[in-house]
Amino acid sequence: MITIFINDKPYKVEAEQTIMQAADKLGFHIPRLCYHPKLSIEGACRVCIVEVVGMRNYVASCAYPVSEGMKIYTNTEEIRRARRDIVELILDNHPEDCHTCERDGNCELQRLAFAMGIRKRHFEGEKKHYEKDLSSASVIRDPNKCILCGRCVRICSEIQKVNALGYAHRGFKTVVMPAYNMPFKDSVCTTCGQCINVCPTSAFIEKNFTQELFQKLGDKSLIKVAQIAPSVRAAIGEAFALEPGRQLEKELTAALRKLGFDYVFDTQFSADLTIMEEASEFLERFQGKGRLPMITSCSSAWMKCLEQFYPDLIDNVSTCKSPMSMASALVKSYFAKKINADPKKILSVACMCCTAKKYEALRPELMVDGMQATDIVVTTRELAWMIKSAGIDLLHIKGEEFDHPLGYSSGAGTIFGVTGGVMEAAIRTAYELYTGETLLDIEIQDIRGLKGVKEGKLVIDGKEIRIAVAHGLGNANEILNTIRKDPQRYHFVEIMGCPGGCIGGGGQPYAGSNSLPLDEECLKKRAEALYGLDRNKTIRRSHENPDVQRLYKEFLGRPLSAMSHKLLHTHYSPKQPPGIIPAELSAK
Repeated sequence: MITIFINDKPYKVEAEQTIMQAADKLGFHIPRLCYHPKLSIEGACRVCIVEVVGMRNYVASCAYPVSEGMKIYTNTEEIRRARRDIVELILDNHPEDCHTCERDGNCELQRLAFAMGIRKRHFEGEKKHYEKDLSSASVIRDPNKCILCGRCVRICSEIQKVNALGYAHRGFKTVVMPAYNMPFKDSVCTTCGQCINVCPTSAFIEKNFTQELFQKLGDKSLIKVAQIAPSVRAAIGEAFALEPGRQLEKELTAALRKLGFDYVFDTQFSADLTIMEEASEFLERFQGKGRLPMITSCSSAWMKCLEQFYPDLIDNVSTCKSPMSMASALVKSYFAKKINADPKKILSVACMCCTAKKYEALRPELMVDGMQATDIVVTTRELAWMIKSAGIDLLHIKGEEFDHPLGYSSGAGTIFGVTGGVMEAAIRTAYELYTGETLLDIEIQDIRGLKGVKEGKLVIDGKEIRIAVAHGLGNANEILNTIRKDPQRYHFVEIMGCPGGCIGGGGQPYAGSNSLPLDEECLKKRAEALYGLDRNKTIRRSHENPDVQRLYKEFLGRPLSAMSHKLLHTHYSPKQPPGIIPAELSAK
């Protein structure tokens, strides 16, 4: 411990930390923009400057370490004025459209300007002007809103390790862009949306489909069907000022009906179905009928990452579609027959935590009888806005149940929304399918939690199965390189593209004023909401879901049948974006 002085008062603090870290622990909040505790120190915005006695210039508190006897001033009139000038200069080069901006009311720059006491613009000068990049199916890039904090660049390179973004040019002309300023759709962007989550303004936002959906909900010739992903119910309350961890499953179902949907199904049903297919596929491979290790295929961002950077591992990936695409395929086949409807008259809408699902919905491999299976994908953020816009009181609405036949789920389907959940659900079923015995201890702690890469072993009928779980594409990169070097190390691997899994998806609610994106406590509370739902379920194993059993009896026949392969399975193929090292070289 060392002694430092903040605003003339002595404090004991730990050595080897920054001024900002020490101040935060002592209850002094120093304003910041580019700083994020999960990312490297950029020191770009200079908003966090403080005065250190003996230093000629103000120092960036996010980067400057404390030392014995250091005297720091955080709130003098001169410091306040300097910070205010810095923020005013940022605002000078920022669009004046707060009231029509996506982030109005939840913008870090807006909150900072208010806290600084900025009530008018004092500087005038040339403003940057760039065209928006609307090419991606999932993410819109607006360089005019960019304040060059670098968070998007760092999360893409350090957490996701995709490196889709970088700085170009110098000085006033500096801009964040993909390589060669190519359209986003042609870049290595995996559409995970983590850039949206960490952006303090709205330089990155999801491609919005709310107005199109409102229009179609008013079309009386259409049969409107919605499905809700597991993690949406665990996070949407945050968009209504609730604490993280409050699940609103039944309220959300009722709200969707009030929005105009005729049927509301649960993606957790098709998560159970995914387990039936995926566990069966794994057991076939484990018995020598396919390539190991088998890697899960539920994450859309991970699938695009695989095709671009790991095409040599495509045969390791499960052929199962994601739960969203399985549900949509069944809506336009099995369900359409059930209600004697023309599938072309069914509007299939997916409410997802994930921006990459918008990209997935457009993949031609997922079409059913020439039709797009999922017509529209809206994120948790978009859905929250639609509920507010329609005047629906989500917090006081009377909850309702999902519709059948695609609305009942087991606890295993629920935990799909958190890292390790797919693996845990698969084990619960694979054990019984292989041994004929019921696995009693179904909560597998070794693969729970937010550790980046988790490994475990289990014994089924005397045979050891080695498993691994990774969340976030950076951790996926680590585990996939291990597989390249040692293909025998694992039998079964789960990969989710976003930190924490779906609970940390790129379409989840923006962080509130008292938290930052990627906040682990928030992710833990969302995860516990799903684990709580699992524990409260009467049925906690996918193969025990009576509606799934009925689906196989009436329509699919059995897991991995010809009909199952037609509707529930797909294939992937190498995609080589411009400038990427060929797969045969990168593998070496």
